[in-house]
Amino acid sequence: MNRTPVVFIHGAWLHALAWELWAERFTSRGFLAVTPGWPGEPVTVAETRTSPEKLSDVSLDVLTDHYAEIVSSFDIAPVIIGHSVGGLVAQHLIGANIGRAAVAIAPAPLHDIGFPAPSTGPWLPDRADGRALSTTDRLVSLSAEQFHRFVANTVTEEESARLFDRYAVPAPRLLLADLGCAELPRSSRAAADVGNADRGPLLLISGQEDVLTPDAATRTAYKQYGDSSAVTDLKQFADRGHSLIVDNGWRFVADYVLGWLDEQGLRAHSL
Repeated sequence: MNRTPVVFIHGAWLHALAWELWAERFTSRGFLAVTPGWPGEPVTVAETRTSPEKLSDVSLDVLTDHYAEIVSSFDIAPVIIGHSVGGLVAQHLIGANIGRAAVAIAPAPLHDIGFPAPSTGPWLPDRADGRALSTTDRLVSLSAEQFHRFVANTVTEEESARLFDRYAVPAPRLLLADLGCAELPRSSRAAADVGNADRGPLLLISGQEDVLTPDAATRTAYKQYGDSSAVTDLKQFADRGHSLIVDNGWRFVADYVLGWLDEQGLRAHSL
């Protein structure tokens, strides 16, 4: 028997290390858990903070192609689990029949679904003067306070600070632009084939207190899959924010995903 691969795709402002507990949980259940970083992402959080330059060129195209190649490299089609922009990529891939099943957790909005752009958020500056973005400009870092406000808003300040220290890294401004932050034109890759009836099953998950990718946006995405006969499910977690994959309630989400995979007949081992 061969183990079924699970490819985890992290989102903006988090390092691939954010999946460490999920990888342990899925491995303990017999899956082959794989947590590849973004293109150019250093191995550690500390390295990423001190030398994030390679991340500045990561666009949505680059990110999507990177994970398409990884998912397609396995002999056994993997399950794809993505968070935030990783959830958007997961939807795009499963819609293109890449992967066996997909789970999109607090996914960045797709198609014409509105993206929140709070006036105090760390979004894109006005560069009407035409100057080229410097390396510093091309990366967006969150302060500990911003991380608590936008990512870990449902946990204590102390827990948020711990999560920030362990997982938070800069995000590429180019990628944020592709996602449509600050009401900029969204990339054509911020989409999925919602009508594909031949794709594998898809689970959408939202936190009902998420301020970065609101529950309403995930519910709207779910409705867009209404014309497809392929399995599409929605799970909403009350009182949870964007940090639901790393905060103290992560196991509830992970175990729900494991249960859903079992319901779909997706076992840890393939004959």
